[in-house]
Amino acid sequence: MGVNPELNDLQKEVTRQRILETGFRLFAEKTIEKVKMTDVAEAGGIGVATIYRYYPTKTALVLAISSWSWGKYLNEMVRKLEEREATAAEEYEYFLDSFLELYRSSKALLRFNQFFNVYIENEKDVSAEAMRPNIAVVDVLAARFEAMFRKAREDHTVRTDVPPKEMLLASLHLMLAAVTRYAVGLVYDGEQDPEKELVLLKNMLLREYTRGGGT
Repeated sequence: MGVNPELNDLQKEVTRQRILETGFRLFAEKTIEKVKMTDVAEAGGIGVATIYRYYPTKTALVLAISSWSWGKYLNEMVRKLEEREATAAEEYEYFLDSFLELYRSSKALLRFNQFFNVYIENEKDVSAEAMRPNIAVVDVLAARFEAMFRKAREDHTVRTDVPPKEMLLASLHLMLAAVTRYAVGLVYDGEQDPEKELVLLKNMLLREYTRGGGT
């Protein structure tokens, strides 16, 4: 009896997902440097040789987990944006609010991202080609901002004198840096209220880039 290629492909995808999910969980919990490929294999119940067939190096696995985890999150965010009947300013506010929701419900992703940045900074031989899938994730948002700007030229609720890529990167870097600091515990005063400060930052950006200001 011959092998069913569709079933074989499904089994491969199931294995790939298990590797990604297990690696993500361990890296987010323990930092990337402290986790070995053998740790991922043991935790996932997968032979280490199998993991190496999918990802020949630890760096390849780390890059794959980054693009996979952020891709899932951002594609869902964009999908919800596209389903909404909203002004350009309301779309922009939803984008900012998504970071507050990320902090509330996806701290593991923020921790992984912090550890990822440190790891990649120390891995001097990561090529631009290897980073391309991760850059492509940001391109999804850039396309959405372009669409938002087209709407803003009609409803005038968002500033259009600033290039959309500039607005995207400023907003992304500021909000992501803030939520990440709280997610990994990089704060100086235990009495700080993360939610209050994140809302303050969100409203500052709204005042800067929209016609209606913050809430």
